[in-house]
Amino acid sequence: MGLLEYILINYRWLFVIFFLMPVSVIYDTYFMLRNWWIFKMHSAPHSHAEKVKEVQRQVKAWKDDGSRSRMCTARPGWMAVSFREGKYKRTLRNININLIDILKVDEERRIVHVEPLACMGQLTATLAPLGWTLPIVPELDDLTVGGLIMGVGIESSSHQFGLMQHVCEAFELVLADGSCVRCSKYENEDLFYAVPWSHGTLGFLVSAEIRIIPAKKYVRLTYQPCHTFEDLCATFKRESLKGTDGGKEEPSMFVEGLMYSKDTAVIMSGTLTDDAEPDKINAIGQYYKPWFFKHVESFLRKGEAVEYIPLRHYYHRHTRSIFWQLQDIIPFGNNAFFRLVFGWMVPPKISLLKLTQGQTIKEMYEKHQIIQDMLLPVNHMEKALECFHKEINLYPLWLCPFKCFNVPGFVHPKKPGQDEMFIDIGAYGAPKTTNFNSYESTRVLEKFVNDHDGFQMLYADSYLTRDEFYEMFDHSLYSKMRKLLNCEKAFPEVYEKVNRAARA
Repeated sequence: MGLLEYILINYRWLFVIFFLMPVSVIYDTYFMLRNWWIFKMHSAPHSHAEKVKEVQRQVKAWKDDGSRSRMCTARPGWMAVSFREGKYKRTLRNININLIDILKVDEERRIVHVEPLACMGQLTATLAPLGWTLPIVPELDDLTVGGLIMGVGIESSSHQFGLMQHVCEAFELVLADGSCVRCSKYENEDLFYAVPWSHGTLGFLVSAEIRIIPAKKYVRLTYQPCHTFEDLCATFKRESLKGTDGGKEEPSMFVEGLMYSKDTAVIMSGTLTDDAEPDKINAIGQYYKPWFFKHVESFLRKGEAVEYIPLRHYYHRHTRSIFWQLQDIIPFGNNAFFRLVFGWMVPPKISLLKLTQGQTIKEMYEKHQIIQDMLLPVNHMEKALECFHKEINLYPLWLCPFKCFNVPGFVHPKKPGQDEMFIDIGAYGAPKTTNFNSYESTRVLEKFVNDHDGFQMLYADSYLTRDEFYEMFDHSLYSKMRKLLNCEKAFPEVYEKVNRAARA
């Protein structure tokens, strides 16, 4: 073991605090200023066409070279938020996609036109001062539009609006023949519905039009502590399904649960408001504030309560602690002194953490950690949580409801003809079961999800066989578009990009 690797393993927190965190601040400050200037000067729309032409040029050059290997983006695997890096990038033809800007906020059409590598933090910082927001804002700042469309994007408003794909109005793609096409519900409809979850295997996403809605100053957030398994499941379902039964009760805009043990959880429901009780305003995004998941846990002791959280603080409430994964790297990170002195630099960028982790740390994570999101119909919630407890005994668990719309594509309810409420169970960290094995335990969870009409988020390790993968995800429209667009020589299939064997 080399000296650098020894330090990274045994004193990783020192390296993170005194190197990665300052570098992350510099990186973020540069891009914040860059993005502000480009948006202010309205230069992004003018350069967009040229950048798309450059993507087309590279694809046409691939064709002229004989299409000898299939294509993927040249974005380094360590820059993605997902846990693994794709091995396929080493063998496929890499196409540079330098598309990182917000192109236009069209307030009349209520649309934001954005390039695929623009991120959530960038979008909320741009939209909020204009009085707008996205219907769905996945929590972590660095999540990109392209990743959330080609993969999956979910948020605590998803029980109302669905997944990120469901609030998109149009996509612009460069296809295998080098042409650039626009697709929506009204033009190239099949392609529009086939793009989500396709992981860049139908073409290169070069822009998206996403719906926006009026923003308000605060989220009025109600914390409901639960102390029995039956109560937490009943409360979560009640809040998620509120307003779907034709009753008079208004649904909440946001619903989320954090489960701290098999029998304890805090279920949160929120609404947008411009008015707030001054003594109940909590700017949870301030660097000196406790990490959000720790703050929420306190209500198990305090009892039910209401707070008013500034909107952008709410959207990025899990960013500072990367949900709760930062505590594994900086165990004292939520200490009041640390937050006061170093909290303004938190979090280190996930991409830099991945870049510097080394092979030994990768192997340690693989052996001792699990990072999974499993999506199931909410009526299977009790059985699913029992399965998670038995196999991994890991807490906190993130619970997020979402409406799975009955539309064509890779993911939709297995029951024909109707929308269905689902639950996302997010497990991030080191399982406490004595017999945990990353492969065997994940296989048990995957089988449970597949047997109960659910889906696995594909950013995480997937050990599904090809047959199981085809059983879990509807390939009918996807395969039709692959054939129609001559993708076989141009792009790998989704399975070939997301299966564990394809990732380092």
